[in-house]
Amino acid sequence: MNGDTTYTIGELARRTGLTVKTVRFYSDQGIVPPADRNPAGHRRYGADAVARLELVGTLRELGLGLPAIRRVVERELTPADVAAAQAEAIDVQIRVLRLRRAVLGTVARLGSTPEELTLVHQLARLTEDERGHLIGEFLAGVFGGIRDGGTGGGGIGDGGIGNGGRFAAAARSLTPELPEEPSVEQVEAWVELARLAGDTGFRALLRGLAEAEAAEAAEAEAAAAEEVAGAVRAAAHVPRPGLAVAVRELAGPAVAAGVEPESVEAAAVVAELVERYGRWCAGAVPGDAGALRGRLAERLGAMADPRRERYLELLAVVNDWSAPKSWAAEVNWAVRAVA
Repeated sequence: MNGDTTYTIGELARRTGLTVKTVRFYSDQGIVPPADRNPAGHRRYGADAVARLELVGTLRELGLGLPAIRRVVERELTPADVAAAQAEAIDVQIRVLRLRRAVLGTVARLGSTPEELTLVHQLARLTEDERGHLIGEFLAGVFGGIRDGGTGGGGIGDGGIGNGGRFAAAARSLTPELPEEPSVEQVEAWVELARLAGDTGFRALLRGLAEAEAAEAAEAEAAAAEEVAGAVRAAAHVPRPGLAVAVRELAGPAVAAGVEPESVEAAAVVAELVERYGRWCAGAVPGDAGALRGRLAERLGAMADPRRERYLELLAVVNDWSAPKSWAAEVNWAVRAVA
């Protein structure tokens, strides 16, 4: 081939693997203009038309539109310029597709109604500020106004949770933070978590657990304050191990050993659990052993609600944390053993 070689539109189509119609379209758009016309008026194309069409094909496969392609072949833009712009546009498309995939995946997995489909879509499209507001309202509904010995009694801007104490720390640890470039799995987890946060029953469940924890801790500290003085009194304010910790410590080995909750062996575990709970509660519940055990059974029942553990699982996905260990088996064992 030399510089004088020309091709008919059919020959050019065969050399490039394109259809005659496609070559004619690019020619009409001025992207691959003919070099000349024969006496009959038919278009003839130079050797550079092959290279141009190959470049056009590459740019089209990368998603560029005709205006950008024209500027590249006319050397008004460098390939680097259009590549950077196209990469940015693709990033936007990827984020949109992730969002759509997450919404569809969530709806398919949860079996949503038409109304819930709309809600799921709205939750997935929330801005960072809107997500923060939603979760802030949820956590304020759970912990707001409950005094737990932290500094500050809760104020404007913190939902009444305060800036110290175990409930303020708990609120921080329960806050999801969706990254700027979330994966599909993270968006799906966020949507399900946000639906849980909007579940008034779930919010009431957690609120009840927090209030019970605060009341029992306050009574225990008050009882300790009556018996001790000076430096020893300060020890009453050291955070006590929670009920969940006791369940793991006592029920864990029983579950691992295959001890049945209704067995004689389980009775010793239950006695220790009730005894510890009684020490923590002090005057928070009546001194009668039956009432104490009934209160413990109620607390364990609330702890066993699967929504509680599901929230923590979803939180770990959204925040890219390690998956939390499940203690459902231990809690459910304790529920059956204490009942």
